[in-house]
Amino acid sequence: MALRTTFALFPTGVAALSAVVDSGQGPEPVVLVASSFQVGISLDPPLVLFAVQHTSTSWPKLKAAPRIGVSVLGEAHDLAARQLASKATDRFAGIRTTTTDSGAHFIHGAPVWIEASVHSEFPAGDHDVVLLQVQAAGTAPDTEPLVWHSSGFRTLTPKTAG
Repeated sequence: MALRTTFALFPTGVAALSAVVDSGQGPEPVVLVASSFQVGISLDPPLVLFAVQHTSTSWPKLKAAPRIGVSVLGEAHDLAARQLASKATDRFAGIRTTTTDSGAHFIHGAPVWIEASVHSEFPAGDHDVVLLQVQAAGTAPDTEPLVWHSSGFRTLTPKTAG
């Protein structure tokens, strides 16, 4: 489809949205990987957004969490991003993470992390658009981001002098 190809040529960051939730068998981390994550939606209140497909099985579990950890993935997360987005039983196997007291769950080595709560959600075609209110944020400015472009993961190459 031409429209899918057109959309794929717009580079975006890749974010892992995760929280520890009660699965009925005890607490466990739930994750959703989004290439539709956008910052700078609003400064007052501080809002970010992403879009999630109606068919997502992770979002219904994740949205009930009081806080969600958003880890904007870095260039070292190429394989981790694929694993986190997979249907594997243990998506976090071998991936270093941290969980806050509020249940927000973060991936180590991310250039940007944001702790957020669901502000609002509304339907948009075959997706829902979700606004998250930022509760806390941090950065590692020397860490390069992972980018989704042309239906694949890419890294940004720093410009060299000369």
